[in-house]
Amino acid sequence: MKIDIILAGVGGQGILSIAATIGLAAVEAGLYLKQAEVHGMSQRGGDVQSHLRLSDKEIASDLIPFGKADMIISVEPMEGLRYLPYLKKDGWLITNTKPFINISNYPDEEKLMAEIKALPNHIALDADSVATELGSVKAANMVVLGAASPFISIEFEKLENAIRTLFGRKGEELVTLNLNALNTGRKFSMEAQK
Repeated sequence: MKIDIILAGVGGQGILSIAATIGLAAVEAGLYLKQAEVHGMSQRGGDVQSHLRLSDKEIASDLIPFGKADMIISVEPMEGLRYLPYLKKDGWLITNTKPFINISNYPDEEKLMAEIKALPNHIALDADSVATELGSVKAANMVVLGAASPFISIEFEKLENAIRTLFGRKGEELVTLNLNALNTGRKFSMEAQK
């Protein structure tokens, strides 16, 4: 088993929490894990990208070569498209459709969505709206992770356990919110594939 994932988004959208959740789940599953340091500005508003490699065998490099990523998990649509050169031909793009417009020449949203929809393997959902309905827009990252979960070769229960570990010290309410977000994203993805 080997899976290479590009995480993409904008600072403040919870990319590091996605990486930590997958990482904790991978450790519980007994997998090897390497993560490249986050590139870009990890402060609020700057683009953020990270390489996450999981395998049942030792991993030599923490960087994913162009055309080798199994998946791009993005909490911002333009950022997801930015890293398409890394994606395998049969790889998956899982992305939030809600843009984070932080530049004056942000691309036309309809054109962005047309590019995403043209990909053979994609899941696109308005994770911000879903998370807001669940109680906090800050959980949008976990909605996106939930949508990606069917394509990550780790038992879903281990992702849930990772959320309990990661957010447990912040209180049961936050744990429940993030678990609900994860499950709602997964349900969306499963229904979209029918």
